[in-house]
Amino acid sequence: MSILMERGGVDLAIPDADLREMVAGTLSKIGGNLNKVLLIPPDFTRFNSYAGPITAMVYEMLRGRALVDIIPALGTHAPMTTQEIRAMFGPDIPLDAFVVHDWRRDVVRKGVVPGELLREWSNGKVDYEVGVDVNRILFRGYDLILSIGQIVPHEVVGMANYTKNLLVGVGGAEIINKSHFLGAACNMERIMGQADSPVRRLFNYGVKEFLGDLPVCYMLTVMARNQISGKMEMRGFFAGDDEECFLKGCALSQKTNLELLEQQLSKVIVYLDPEEFKSTWLGNKAVYRTRMALADNGELIVLAPALREFGEDKEIDRLIRKYGYRGTPATLRAVEEHDDLKNNLSAAAHLIHGSSEGRFKITYCPGPKVSRNEIEGVGFKYGNLDEISRRYRTDSLKDGMNIVDGEEVFYISNPALGLWAWQNKFVH
Repeated sequence: MSILMERGGVDLAIPDADLREMVAGTLSKIGGNLNKVLLIPPDFTRFNSYAGPITAMVYEMLRGRALVDIIPALGTHAPMTTQEIRAMFGPDIPLDAFVVHDWRRDVVRKGVVPGELLREWSNGKVDYEVGVDVNRILFRGYDLILSIGQIVPHEVVGMANYTKNLLVGVGGAEIINKSHFLGAACNMERIMGQADSPVRRLFNYGVKEFLGDLPVCYMLTVMARNQISGKMEMRGFFAGDDEECFLKGCALSQKTNLELLEQQLSKVIVYLDPEEFKSTWLGNKAVYRTRMALADNGELIVLAPALREFGEDKEIDRLIRKYGYRGTPATLRAVEEHDDLKNNLSAAAHLIHGSSEGRFKITYCPGPKVSRNEIEGVGFKYGNLDEISRRYRTDSLKDGMNIVDGEEVFYISNPALGLWAWQNKFVH
C-alpha cells in the first residue's frame, strides 16, 4: 500500500470536515473485509495529538460493520481514567471498547534483536540483545491494526510515533527499558528532532522482523499551536503502512515543531498544564525539550501546579526518589552498583534525560501535593509556586521571549508541543 493519504504544510490548518474525508478515504483505500479492527491511539499524555477525534471518527465509520477494540498506547503510564477517556475520545465510544495495556503482564515475546546490531547502531555504546515483547491482543486475528498518533520531537527516539507506538506504547518491560537506555547512552542531544536514530532503527527492525505479518497501518498527525488564538491546529495528516508516511511527517514536524534560536537562553519558564502533567516522568519534558537551548549557568523554572508524584509507575517512582536526577556519571555508576536500577533501565535513562548535567539550574515549583524535601531529595532546587508566579507575572507571559523588570525570560506554555534548541547546538 505504501502511502495512502498525505496533506501537510507549515501554514496549513486542516479543518475537521477535511480530516474526516481523509480518514474515510484512508479506510476506503485499505479496503478488504474489515470485520475486526484494533485501534492503537496514544493516551491522555498526548491529548494535543488530535488522535482522540480521529479515533472517534474511525470508530463511527466502522460501527455496525466491524468489532472495534481500542488499546491506548500507555507504555509505562498510568491507565486512563473514565474522565480522561471522555475528554480525549468523546462521549460516543462505549467504555467496554477500551482495553488497558499492562506492560508487565499482558505481553508475549515475538523475537530477539541481536546484540551485535545494537552494538553497530550505537557505535559500541551498548551491546545487549533486546527481546521484543508486545501486547498479546495484537495477535487475536484482526483484519486491521490502526496505529494513530502525532509526530513530534522526542527525547528517546528522535521523533515520536510510528513503530514506537507499537513497541513501546503496547510493548513490554525489556524493550521499553533497553530502548530508553540506548537513547540515553547515545546522547539525547544528538537524537532529539532526528528521524533516524539508533532507537528508531531498533523499533523499525523489531516491527519489520517480528510483526511484519500483522495488518498494521498508520495515521500520523503534525500539530502546532496557532500563535494568535493559542488553539492547536493540524498542520499535517499522513497515512500509510510503511516508513514513507512517517518520514514525510517528520520533515513537516521539523519545520513546524522545532524552534531553532539564534542565541542561548539564560532563563526559561515552562508551565505544566494540570490536566496533562502530574509527574516528573512526564513533566520533565520541560527539561528534555529545552536542554539544548539553555546556556551554561542559566536557569530553568518549571511551574508544576498539579505535580503529585515522580514516576507514574510505583517502582519507577521509588527509583527516582532513591537515585534522583544527578547526571550521567552518577546514574551510570548507580546502574553498575545497584540491581534495582540495572533492572529498570528506562528509569535510569529518564534520570539522565531529566538532569541538566550540572550545566544549568533546575527549579521545580510544585503545588501542595509535593514538598520541598521531596523536590530537593531528587536533586532539583525548590521554588514556591505562588512567589515565582507573582515575581514573573506568569499569567501575562506570552510564548517566547518576554522582558520582566528588565530581565529576558523565555516562556513555554506546553513543552510537549515542540523542541527548543540553540541553532549552533542542533545537529542537522
